[in-house]
Amino acid sequence: MPVGTGAPRSRKRASTRTLDQDSSGGIVRRTVLPGGLRVITESMPSMLSASLGIWVGVGSSDETPPLAGASHYLEHLLFKGTRRRSALQIASELDAVGGELNAFTAKEHTCYYATVLASDLPLAVDVVGDLVTSAIIRGADVDNERGVIHEEIAMRDDEPGDAVYDLFSQALFGETPLGRPVLGTAKSITEMSRTQIAGYYRRRYRPQSMVVAAAGAVDHADVLHLVRKAFADQLDGDVEPAPIRAADLGQLAPARDIALIERPTEQAHILLGGFTPGRHDERRYALSVLNAALGGGMSSRLFQEIREKRGLAYSVGSSVSHYAGIGSYNVYAGCAPRNVDEVLGLIRVELDRVAVKGLTSDEVARAKGQIRGGMVLGMEDTGSRMSRIAKAELSFGEYRSVLQVLDDVAAVTVQEVAEIAAEVLAGPLCLSVVGPFADHDFSSFVAA
Repeated sequence: MPVGTGAPRSRKRASTRTLDQDSSGGIVRRTVLPGGLRVITESMPSMLSASLGIWVGVGSSDETPPLAGASHYLEHLLFKGTRRRSALQIASELDAVGGELNAFTAKEHTCYYATVLASDLPLAVDVVGDLVTSAIIRGADVDNERGVIHEEIAMRDDEPGDAVYDLFSQALFGETPLGRPVLGTAKSITEMSRTQIAGYYRRRYRPQSMVVAAAGAVDHADVLHLVRKAFADQLDGDVEPAPIRAADLGQLAPARDIALIERPTEQAHILLGGFTPGRHDERRYALSVLNAALGGGMSSRLFQEIREKRGLAYSVGSSVSHYAGIGSYNVYAGCAPRNVDEVLGLIRVELDRVAVKGLTSDEVARAKGQIRGGMVLGMEDTGSRMSRIAKAELSFGEYRSVLQVLDDVAAVTVQEVAEIAAEVLAGPLCLSVVGPFADHDFSSFVAA
C-alpha cells in the first residue's frame, strides 16, 4: 500500500531483552521489531570478525508434493539478482572485502549467511538483506537454475555415501514432508514453474517467519539500525513472530523396513536406525549422551567393535536428527560388500545389548565429557555462535546459555540413558543400503 493512502498503519514499538551476559563483556540481546522480525545478537569483544545470518523458518518439510524442492530451488534463485543488484554484484561485493557469502536449506529452515571483518558488517547486512527481501526471480533464471539443480541431484545420486542418507529418510518417514529429499526430485524440479516458486517466496518469506542473527564484534543497537534499513517498509504492523513448530506424536512405524539401491560399488554403504523423540522432549540430553557412547567417537562401542577390534570398516558411527515432532537415529558404516552381514550383525548386537542393559557409568561419564568438550570447542568462532543463537530462537523460542546446556548434560544420569535406550533402540528398525546386492536378504537385521 503506498504511503499516505488508505487506513493508517499500526505502529508497534520494538521490544528488547538482554538474555545473557558474561564477565568478559559478551552479551546476548534479542529484539522483536514491528512486523514480527526477530533480531538476536551475541557480542564477542575479543573477535575481529562478525557473522550474520538471516534464517527463514521454511524448509523442505513445508512443501507439498508438487513443490518438492521449492525451498532449495528458491535458495538458489535468490542469488540470481534483486531490484538493486545483479548476480555478479551479489557475489563480488563481499568477495571484494574477503568475506564469505553462502546459504543452505534444511528440512525445517533456510539460512543465508555472511562472515566478514567487523568493519564490513554494514555491507553484509545490506547484501544479505537485499537478496532475501528483494529477489526478482526471473523466468530465465528459473530455467537456467533448473539445470544446475538437476546436476546437484545427479551428484547426490552418484555419491553413495550421500544417497544412502536420503534413502534412509525416505524409507523411515515415507511419503511425508520429512521423507522427501531437500533437493526435491528430478520430476518435481522439471515441472515447477516460475509462478509457483515466486508465489512460494511471497507467502513464506515474511518478517514474522525470520530471525536475523549476528555474532562477533557487533553492537546490538548498530545491528538493529542496519536491519531496519535493510528491511525498510516491511517492518510495520502489530505482528507477532510466527510460533515455533508444534510438537506432535509423529509416526510409530517405518514406511519401509528395507530400502536398497543396487549399484556395483566397491564399498557397501549402510544405515540402520529408527525413531527418536522430537527436539522439544527433555530427554534429548540423555539421547545425546547415548549417541556419543554408542557411535560418537573413537572410544564408542561401535567404533571399537567394528573398526578397532576387527578392521571391518574405515568409517562407522551414529548420529541423531531432531525435528519438531519426531526425530531419528542411525548407525552408518561403509564396508566391503563381503563384510556387510558381519557388520550389520555387530551393529544389531550392540543396539540390542544397550537397549536391554544400558551403558556403564564410565561410558556415560566419557560421553558427557565428549559432548561438553565438543560443544565448547565448537563455539570458538563467530559462525558457530551465530548459528546457535538463531537455531535457539527459531526452533525453541528461547535462549539457553552454553553454561546452562553444559549443566543439563552433566545432570544426565545412567538410569536416564538406560530408559531412553530401552525406548529408542528397542523400537522398529529401518535399513537403507547402497551397494551390489541385487538378491541379498537383509530381513533378519530389521526383525523385531
